[in-house]
Amino acid sequence: MSEHKNLSFTTQNRLIIFGLILSTLLIMAIALFAINNIQKNLDETYQSFGQVLSKTLAIESVEVAKNVSGDKVFQVLKKHSDSIINSHPDIIFIEFRDTNGHIISSAKNEEMKNFSKRGISVSSPLIDYSTNTTIGAVTIGLSGSFISKISSTTRMSILFVFAIVWLVFAFVILINTYLITRELRILHDGVKKISSGEFGYRIEGKEVSEEVQELFNAFNDMSVRLNVYEEQNIEQLTLERNKLEAVLMSIANGVVVCDNNDNVVLINNHAKELLELQDDQLLNTNIQQYVDTEGEYCFADKITEYKQLLLNEKSSKSVTFNITIGGRILKSIISPMYSQSGDYLGYIIVMIDVTRETEMDEMKSQFISNVSHELRTPVTVLRSYIDTLYNYGNEFDYETQKEFIGTINTEIIRLNSMVNDILDFSRLESNAKIEKSENDLSQLVDACVSQVEVLLKEHNLKIEVEKESDIPLITCNYDSIARAFTNYLSNAIKYAPQDSVITVRLYKELDKNLVTLTVRDEGIGIAPEYQKKVFDRFFRIENKTHSVKGTGLGLHLVKTTIEKHHHGHVFVNSQPNHGATFGFSLPVDLSLVEDDSDSLI
Repeated sequence: MSEHKNLSFTTQNRLIIFGLILSTLLIMAIALFAINNIQKNLDETYQSFGQVLSKTLAIESVEVAKNVSGDKVFQVLKKHSDSIINSHPDIIFIEFRDTNGHIISSAKNEEMKNFSKRGISVSSPLIDYSTNTTIGAVTIGLSGSFISKISSTTRMSILFVFAIVWLVFAFVILINTYLITRELRILHDGVKKISSGEFGYRIEGKEVSEEVQELFNAFNDMSVRLNVYEEQNIEQLTLERNKLEAVLMSIANGVVVCDNNDNVVLINNHAKELLELQDDQLLNTNIQQYVDTEGEYCFADKITEYKQLLLNEKSSKSVTFNITIGGRILKSIISPMYSQSGDYLGYIIVMIDVTRETEMDEMKSQFISNVSHELRTPVTVLRSYIDTLYNYGNEFDYETQKEFIGTINTEIIRLNSMVNDILDFSRLESNAKIEKSENDLSQLVDACVSQVEVLLKEHNLKIEVEKESDIPLITCNYDSIARAFTNYLSNAIKYAPQDSVITVRLYKELDKNLVTLTVRDEGIGIAPEYQKKVFDRFFRIENKTHSVKGTGLGLHLVKTTIEKHHHGHVFVNSQPNHGATFGFSLPVDLSLVEDDSDSLI
């Protein structure tokens, strides 16, 4: 009986022990699984914390070394690294590398050099946010001592509680697991918010361990610093962008700034005007899709040509071309755009309105052609007639010789007139002041009309002169005004039909301090689109109706004489096929408009 009891007791004990062992093993397995899971979360969180810490150090280092140059950069980084290591006992080393991976500065925690437990190293790029370029990288080595402390505390607690009773052990493990997980969740949530850019987020830790509280405090301090740095960088970037926009908007030429993907990131007001755009119509769109007045992609080919150049060729050789928008000719220049660190960011298109310059070049070419032709004709005639007279003059009768000499005289007068026009143009275009005296315009009109009587008879024309009485004396250069008036008369004779009348009017506008002289013909007239250009130098209307040759300087000389040297103004009124009226007005009291901009010749 006693043996049965002993057996039962022994079996029961064995069952209890087996049950306890089995339960203990199960609980231990569960506990170990929980510990492993906790350790994994700790490692992930610690890795995230290390990443945030390295990013913070990267931002701080760029800010600290931003205004330092040369070898002082390394000293500043070394000093800054030492201060970080001294303030963070968990940091083993800090290394700074350039963009090629070479170490440019490093610092180590001498007290932790023999630390054998598992640690981590985290790298973050060094970014210059003023130019948005990567200038290197920073690597931080963490000892993992904090994680080791937490893991060690957990394991010791499990062993201590298990030694007393596995129930208490299990209970303590559950409680401990819950507390640690709660703290890690709080820290993990905070790290996620920082990673998503919510700088300034704070963790409010209540009833937590001293180590965790220190970690929370460090996290809050880091979050505040990141928030401050973000605000400073945003303000600085905004200020620099505003400065750049203000400069570009004030440039007289059109400027279009494009990124490396051909998207327009900035365009000034003058460029909008030249390209005939409304508001921000082209902004954030592809510049190659812009279409000119002819429906062509005017930028596409040249931008493709520019992008095919090597980087050094882009800097040394800009792409220049012309486009036509709304009748205006725009000279466009494509130039590369670099950051302060030399990184290629895109390109800039500068547009200059060269419409007038192009027209002037064309008119100059036409002028040279006209002058060459006009000079060649009288020179050829003179040479031919003089050579004929020289070799065969004795064979001609008196009337034939007189006819030849008359033709020679006419061509010489014509040649002299063209040379005088060119000389007058050069003289009047200079900043010279012509001598002036009081003159009677009534007598000047009569004298000039008398000089063209021969031309009037040749063209079978009549001239009527209408003059008001009591025309005041005008302070002017007599010869200059006479040439201007004669030019009007000559043009009227050239273009007036035969048997028509040319009307000359001289009248005063005392309320405007002016005396006006006009010449009206009954000729072919001038179309409205040419009336604004007819006084431009070298400008000529060459068509079926305007076939009279010339240099294109006559009316421009009139304008220069009247407006530049006599402070008056010229005008023209005309309708096609209804004649034209050319005139100019001179001030009566020159002292009211006289300036000191000219010099005496």
